[in-house]
Amino acid sequence: MISLRQRIVWASLLGSAALASSGAFAQAPAAAPSAAAPTAAVAQADNAAAPKAQHKRMDPAQRMERMKEHRAKRLAALKEKLKLTSAQEGAWSTYTSATQPPAGPRPHMDRAEFAKLTTPERLERMQARQAERSARFAKRAEATKTFYAALTPEQQKTFDAETAHFGHRGHRGHDGANHGAPAAPAKS
Repeated sequence: MISLRQRIVWASLLGSAALASSGAFAQAPAAAPSAAAPTAAVAQADNAAAPKAQHKRMDPAQRMERMKEHRAKRLAALKEKLKLTSAQEGAWSTYTSATQPPAGPRPHMDRAEFAKLTTPERLERMQARQAERSARFAKRAEATKTFYAALTPEQQKTFDAETAHFGHRGHRGHDGANHGAPAAPAKS
């Protein structure tokens, strides 16, 4: 894949060659393309990419707070769209509390500490983490199924439409485009 810098350098070199061969510089003796032009183009490309390079990761506490706010907004919007009855409020409370992400920071092992473990020890740690994630998923899935059963068929359709995540952009690779918006129905 050609980087932006390479594209700019090639474009400036090709542009210089095209100008030189077109006769636009007929009065001046044929000279080698200016070394300053590619350098200026590269410097301009570096300046354009500078904001990305200077981007700093958000503080984990701020990120967790932002995620909580985002989740609260999504749940409030879902609750409003479902138009729950007073009889369904208990099921909603049980569902939202059971699907709540774990409190506090995630347990994290330092890479250096992980590298000191033997391969079987690493595999055991990874397997334990996978078992924890599977248990949390099973709890969320069971709570969702129980809540879903308490909904009317019309509410179930709304829940299905609002919770479908086709091409979900969450976690890695999130580009912000239409994030959090309900997914469009699939076309056949």
